[in-house]
Amino acid sequence: MSSTATAVRKMMRSAAATVLTRHATTQTLVRDCVYARSWRRRASTTSSSTRNVAIIAHVDHGKTTLLDQLIRSTSEARVEERAMDNMQLEKERGITIAAKYTAVSYKNATLHIVDTPGHADFGGEVERALELVDGALLVVDPFEGVMTQTKFVVRKALQKGLKPLVVLNKVDRDGVTRALCDAVESDLFDLFAAMGADDAQLDFTVVYASARAGVASTSLEEAQKQIVEGSGSVDAILQGILDHVPAPRGCTQQPFALLVSMIERDPFFGRLVTGRVFDGALGIGDTLKVLTLGDGVVRETVRVQKIFTSRNLERVAVKEAKAGDIVTIAAGFGDATVADTLCSPERREPLPSTPVDPPTLSMTFGVNTSSLAGKEGNQLTERQIEERLRAEADTDVSLRVSDSSDEDGIPGLQVSGRGELHLGIIIEKLRREGFELSVSPPRVIQGIDDEGCRTEPFENVLLECDANDCGGVIDAVTQRKGDLLDMDTNAGEDGRTRLTFYVPSRGLIGFRQEFINATRGNGVMQRAFDSYGPSRGAIGKAKKGKLISTTSGVTTTYSLGALEPRGTLFVGPASEVYAGMIIGEHTRENDLEVNPTKEKKLTNMRASGNDETIRLTPPKVIDLESAIGYVGTDELIEVTPKAIRLRKAELASSMRRRASRQADS
Repeated sequence: MSSTATAVRKMMRSAAATVLTRHATTQTLVRDCVYARSWRRRASTTSSSTRNVAIIAHVDHGKTTLLDQLIRSTSEARVEERAMDNMQLEKERGITIAAKYTAVSYKNATLHIVDTPGHADFGGEVERALELVDGALLVVDPFEGVMTQTKFVVRKALQKGLKPLVVLNKVDRDGVTRALCDAVESDLFDLFAAMGADDAQLDFTVVYASARAGVASTSLEEAQKQIVEGSGSVDAILQGILDHVPAPRGCTQQPFALLVSMIERDPFFGRLVTGRVFDGALGIGDTLKVLTLGDGVVRETVRVQKIFTSRNLERVAVKEAKAGDIVTIAAGFGDATVADTLCSPERREPLPSTPVDPPTLSMTFGVNTSSLAGKEGNQLTERQIEERLRAEADTDVSLRVSDSSDEDGIPGLQVSGRGELHLGIIIEKLRREGFELSVSPPRVIQGIDDEGCRTEPFENVLLECDANDCGGVIDAVTQRKGDLLDMDTNAGEDGRTRLTFYVPSRGLIGFRQEFINATRGNGVMQRAFDSYGPSRGAIGKAKKGKLISTTSGVTTTYSLGALEPRGTLFVGPASEVYAGMIIGEHTRENDLEVNPTKEKKLTNMRASGNDETIRLTPPKVIDLESAIGYVGTDELIEVTPKAIRLRKAELASSMRRRASRQADS
C-alpha cells in the first residue's frame, strides 16, 4: 500500500463514526459486531500457532485459483486445478457451490483455510463459514473493484468482528497501475466505513498478487517485477495470515463446546457435523449433548466415534481436538443441524450464532404427472422426492422445505432458496440421481412490515454492456420496477458501461435471457440480495404465447414444417410429445393449440412432380436455467434425467378453456 493511501485512511478514520450514524441498517450491524467482538476478546489458552481464515470474494475474482496456489506452496503433493471444488457440478460450471475447509502448515503453524462460494445465491454457505474463522482474505480484482457480492461478504465479515486482509488479485493484467489500485483501496475503505468498521478494521493490510502466476507481495511494483521474471511465491499472503489474523480464542480447561457450521452425510458413519471448537478438548469415546440455538434445549445425546480433520485436501482421523481446531465429528447423530452447539454434559448454555438470511424465492416440487412419466427415471414417488429434499435441506443452510400451499395448482413440497441458480442446482442434483418431478414457476417470498404493509426482497444488480446497448438495457430494467443507482461509462479494461440498479427480485425472474438477447451475449450480469422493501405492485413483462400440442405421439417433419411460420419450435422431428406439452413459442401473445404429429396422407395416385424437400430450422434448446426464467404462471417444468420439457399445469384442453372462461367472468 502506498504511503499516500495510508495517510488518507488515517485522516478518514475520524469520519467513520459519522458515516456509521447515517447508514440505514447500522444499528443492527453494530449490535452484531459488538456481540461478536466481545466473544472474541475472551482469554485464550489455545495454541498461538493456529490460524483460522476464510477466503471471500466476488465470483470470478480468482479466489479458487489463489487457494490452489496456497496449498501448492505448503505441500509437496500434486495439487490439481480447482482442487477444493470436488463436486461434479462445481467442476462443470466453474463455480464454488459449497464451503469446504482444509489445513496447511507454514513456519510450524497450522492454517485452517475455508473456501467459500463467490455467487450470491450461495451466500448462506459464506455466512456459516465465517462462524469457523477469526479472519478473512478478501480477494478483489482491481479492474472490477467493489462488486455486489464483495459488499455482501464484507458486511457479513464485519458483523462477525473479523479484520479482512485484502488481496488485490490479477495484478499481472495489462493496465493495473498504482493509481488503479489506490482507487480500489479507497473504495474498499469507504465501504468498510459505511458498514460500521472500527479503527482496526479500517487499517487493513493489502497484498498484491497474481494467483495464476503464483506471486504475491506487499508491494505492487515488486509483485509485477516477480511476475515478469517468473520468480516469487505466495508467502506474502501466508505471512500476512500469521501476522494479521489473531489466534483462536478459547480455553482448553473449560467444558467442551463446538458450534456446528456444516452438515454432511457419510455412507458408513451417517450424519457428520463440522465446526470449530470454541472451548475445551474432545477425545474419542466422549459423551456429548446437542443444544439447540437460543433456548438450549437438549436435542440428543451422543458418543464420539471418530474425529476427522482435513490436511492438504485429505481427510485424516485424529485422536483428539482442542479449542481453536476445525474438525468433523462422527457420533451417530440423528437430528443435529447447523447452528446447534455440541458440548459436554455439564454445559448448559449454547454458543451464540448469527441467523442466516432468509430465502427469497420458492418453487413447488411435485410428482411428474405427464403422459411420459416413468419412462426415463426411477425415482418417481412423492415420498422419495420428499426424503431427498429434506436430506438436502439438512446440509444446505439456505434451503427450506415445507408442505405446499397448493398455490400453483399442483400438490407437492414448497422449496425455498436464495435465487434461481440455487434452486436450479437442487433440481439438477435430483435429475442426475434419477428423479422425475414437476416444478412450478418461481415466486418471491413476500413479507409484512411492522406497519402491516407488504414487503418484497430487493437486489443490487450490476450490468456491464456496450454503450450502444445501454438504452435498451435501462429501459428493460425500469419496466421491471428497477431504479438506476449509478452509471460508469468507462468501466473495466474494455471500456464498457457499468450500470448499477436496485431491483425487486420479482422483476429479475427471467431477465437474464432478455439481457443476453439485448446485448447479443456480450453483457455481464451480477446480482446480490440487499434487503426487503415496500412492494412495488404489478410488473408488466412482454409475453408471447405458446404452441401447445393437442395430441400424444411422435413429431413429424411434415407437421413441424407447417408450424415453423407460427413461431419458434422447441422440439425436432421424431420427438415424443403429449397433449398439453409446450412445443414452441408463438409469434403472437395468445396460446395456439397445434398438432405436431400429423403425417402427410398417401394416395395411390402418382404425383406429377416431386415433393419439395422440407428443411427445418434447428429447434431452440431449453435448458434448466432458461426454463426456470421462461415458464409461465399456468405452466410447469417437467424434469427427467434425460429431458427438460415445458407443459401446461392443466393438460386437458377443455379444462383450460373452462378455467379461462371462469377467470374472465
